[in-house]
Amino acid sequence: MLLGKFYNGIEIHRNEKLIYVKFLVPHRVISTCRINGGIRDDLDAVFNHQACEPAGHCSKSHDLAVRDPEAYFRGICERHDLKENSALLGTAANMNCASIKAKSFRELEVVAICTAGVETNAGRAGDPAGVYEEDGRFEPISEEVAASAEKMVCDNNGTINTILCINKALTPGALVRTVVTATEAKTAALWELNVNSRYSDGLATGTGTDQIAVASMMADNKPLSGAGKHTKLGELIGLAVKEAVTEALHYQNKLTPQNQRSVVIHIERFGTDSVTVKETVASYLSGEKAALFRNNFIGVDRDPVTVAAVAALVHLRDKLVWKILPESCLPEIFITYGAHLSAAVAGKYERFPVYRDKLARYRFDLSNQSFLELVYRAIAIGFEDKWEFHEKNS
Repeated sequence: MLLGKFYNGIEIHRNEKLIYVKFLVPHRVISTCRINGGIRDDLDAVFNHQACEPAGHCSKSHDLAVRDPEAYFRGICERHDLKENSALLGTAANMNCASIKAKSFRELEVVAICTAGVETNAGRAGDPAGVYEEDGRFEPISEEVAASAEKMVCDNNGTINTILCINKALTPGALVRTVVTATEAKTAALWELNVNSRYSDGLATGTGTDQIAVASMMADNKPLSGAGKHTKLGELIGLAVKEAVTEALHYQNKLTPQNQRSVVIHIERFGTDSVTVKETVASYLSGEKAALFRNNFIGVDRDPVTVAAVAALVHLRDKLVWKILPESCLPEIFITYGAHLSAAVAGKYERFPVYRDKLARYRFDLSNQSFLELVYRAIAIGFEDKWEFHEKNS
């Protein structure tokens, strides 16, 4: 099925589990593809293929993609009657969840086609690695990695694939620069959606298997030499990729700003989950209040003012870890802003000094567990006090 035709230079088609960009005129392509990757001037198409379901599905196609990419590539070309002088991106994302965004200025046009999933594989640049490559083989770095390798092979809902097409010729340097700009745009989308790394306590900058292909139309006119953020080309790339990644994550993972409004989502990267948050906070409450909190946990978790207070604490914790704020100020910062969290839960800002005094009885540090303890106790203090006045006077 034809999804669109742009600048009389490309057609975008979808067929079963495949999206492919057919070049109507010659394009120069730079890509991370294992087959026909690098910089090429002789390709007829770039395509993105879903090799398996996102979780628990070790299909033959996916197995080939991992262990014999050339056979996987040939099989797709044969099945869909595509020429082998093409570049292939593989993923577990649904092709029906792809997003296509086009941006233009004067005679310049940029088209981004993205598929995206981040549920199991989101990571931050510099996170601990799982494998080491030597002599063409990837070997697990630790026994723990080896034990979970098979599960990770079959849980693949974590790849962001980007195909970017430009209707102007670019210098080789500018072509490489497009990859940098597109990557920054992808990361901006993830940060605005507060996507957590699955491998550390930081925010994700991408996934461990992201791929990209950029195609610029080859023409006789003088090629563009810049694709950074100060150039109009860089701006269009940033807008198109950021919007396409954001929309693809919405379609694939139901990942939206509204759905990310959650206390748990903001603190899960420190090593917790909804059950742990609910039960730990409840353990600090009296019997009736504990039951009330458990029954109304979702309301607390999704309350905008409470989420704002937790987000502020998380942001300040990051600033302390990054040493923008001196660690010597940690007690005042954590206790003060923890009291804001208690007041947000209780809805009683006039009681802020009381909450601050209660939290001052404890000592907190920058460790993940200590920070979570601060959040748990601040929520419990606020919830314990939330209905106190009404109950005494009813």
